[in-house]
Amino acid sequence: MKRAALYLRVSSIDQHPETQLLDLRQMAAQRGYQIMQEYTDRISGVRAKRPGLEDLMRDARRGKFDIVLVWASDRIARSTRHFLDILDELNRLGVKFASFREPIDTDGPLGRAIVVIVGAIAELERNLIIERVRAGMRRAGFEGRQIGRKPARDRPRSHLQRPPARSQSAPDRPAAQHLPGHCPPRAARARPYL
Repeated sequence: MKRAALYLRVSSIDQHPETQLLDLRQMAAQRGYQIMQEYTDRISGVRAKRPGLEDLMRDARRGKFDIVLVWASDRIARSTRHFLDILDELNRLGVKFASFREPIDTDGPLGRAIVVIVGAIAELERNLIIERVRAGMRRAGFEGRQIGRKPARDRPRSHLQRPPARSQSAPDRPAAQHLPGHCPPRAARARPYL
């Protein structure tokens, strides 16, 4: 019997992971997996630091389960690159990956093929972006435009100078206090006692 880990993620506190949990428990039961641990994050997928995902990966490195079940691939990763990085690490650890919503199951040949295709498309996309950036930089150079910031010798050095020293006669208070209509901070206002 394979040992499974369930990973659930919802984007906000208002959402409930129970829908994902019921589907994943049913999937595990149908396949005859023993659920070892359920990991949950209530945080946006854009965040790099997700405690549930970090715990899942730590336990994967310790060999606590054989397969990770997720409701959808976008629940575990914030981008294609991040998704492939997670799959690569799980693969190196000998941990399989299966998604409830998509036909991704790295336990079988079709699932592994889909992962390879997704990886190839991600690499192609990255290379196309690099190529477009380089072409734009070449064009800008031919047109005589500066690429990037000015060299240090051409930049004004005013930001390196110290501000002028305060004169002894100037009051030691913020400049806003000299403006008409200025109201002092709440703590500085006198409050009558009733």
